[in-house]
Amino acid sequence: MDRLLKILIVDDESSQRTGLAGMVKAWGMQAETATDGADALERLENFAADVVVTDLNMPRMDGYELMKVLRDGGQGVPVIVVTAFGNVETAVRTVHEMGAYWFLEKPVQANVMQALLRRAAAHHGLGNEKKTLERQLQYKGSLGEMVGNSPKMQEIFAHLQQAGPSKACVLISGESGTGKELVARTLHALSPRKQGPFIAINCAALPETLIESELFGHEKGSFTGASERRAGCFEVAQHGTLLLDEIGEMPMLTQAKLLRVLEDSKVRRLGGKGEFEVDVRVIAATNKVPDDAVKGGHLREDLFYRLNVFHIHLPPLRDRKEDVQAIAEALILDMNRKHDAHVVDLAEEVIAAFQRHEWPGNIRELRNVLERAVILTREGTIQMSALPVNLQTKAPLAAVVGVSSAAFPQPTTPEPDGLHLPIGTTVEEAEKGLILRTLEHTRNNKTRAAEILGISLKTLHNKLKEYGRDL
Repeated sequence: MDRLLKILIVDDESSQRTGLAGMVKAWGMQAETATDGADALERLENFAADVVVTDLNMPRMDGYELMKVLRDGGQGVPVIVVTAFGNVETAVRTVHEMGAYWFLEKPVQANVMQALLRRAAAHHGLGNEKKTLERQLQYKGSLGEMVGNSPKMQEIFAHLQQAGPSKACVLISGESGTGKELVARTLHALSPRKQGPFIAINCAALPETLIESELFGHEKGSFTGASERRAGCFEVAQHGTLLLDEIGEMPMLTQAKLLRVLEDSKVRRLGGKGEFEVDVRVIAATNKVPDDAVKGGHLREDLFYRLNVFHIHLPPLRDRKEDVQAIAEALILDMNRKHDAHVVDLAEEVIAAFQRHEWPGNIRELRNVLERAVILTREGTIQMSALPVNLQTKAPLAAVVGVSSAAFPQPTTPEPDGLHLPIGTTVEEAEKGLILRTLEHTRNNKTRAAEILGISLKTLHNKLKEYGRDL
């Protein structure tokens, strides 16, 4: 670990406390001491210990009660029990019933204690990291882009948690900008390979003459311009994860060679005489419908079956608009850090505009819109004026409630689903008439009316209160 480990030593005997604290500091760790369980709990309020080392028999609060309080409080810090009054029964109760990490009898060998402290701290760190990542997957997602409480996203999160720890290939599909590389990085972070490299290659961005060299590497002199040996992506990603983005754009001959690598886990560099083994997890991504890519001759059928062990399809943003506001808020946090800004939230009109928009560029488009808005706003609330013109323009009244395109002058008798607005009608009166007529159209379904009007439900309720109609 890069930072110093923090160890809390709890013992009512001064010589035991100071002796162990001295050893801990000599091992390059931080040490804090407490005289009993009650004192330890007070210390823990300001000292975030990675491991607690405690005696069992102490005044006021003994080691058993301390472990019970820590366990019931959900702190999860590992506890190593060191006592002079140990036996098998005590050890079993301490470890299994009280949840201690380890049990040792005094006197303790220094090398054993040092190894246990590091192991317990590492175990604690992995547990916290797993909980954090799972919480991010459930509520925010990695880097904020994978926010979503919609049923579709919750299903994807479940698939990620299942597929992540495995070695199986994964095929990710979805429109451009839906976050396919982010999904691949999340799978890597959930896997035992997370300490290894994550390498991404865009198959559509490479000329056909170079893609094999990029993937498999080449020997010096294997082709014109090959002035030295070069490692390919499979070598660079050894013991890690390789993302092959836009797999449907890979030449068919290269797809055949890739299939061979996936089946044998062996790679031959261009111009090389021998093969060597690689240990790489392959994740593929495509913005095409996989079945259509196979039928259209863009993706080999046998390669498709080899890659499609797990299939994760990312829905476009327009199909999960209930997630747009949460995604936007998470992205604002990222943009604040990037641009040293202090934007707090979105105006209701902006949220309504985001709900109206179809987001053809998906999350990538939303991210670009918010980056521009954060730079222009700098602090406070993002207003409509910070949005691009196409997002500031609302649908015309005729499109919303069926008003004739030649609205003024209007015929004296409106259409059944229309709204008559004679010359001289004020903006306030027109707005009130539009809102009330839309509510009639939706049979007082306020949620549907707000969607049609392009405003938030809160704004609709505020307007109805003004009219004395918020029933």
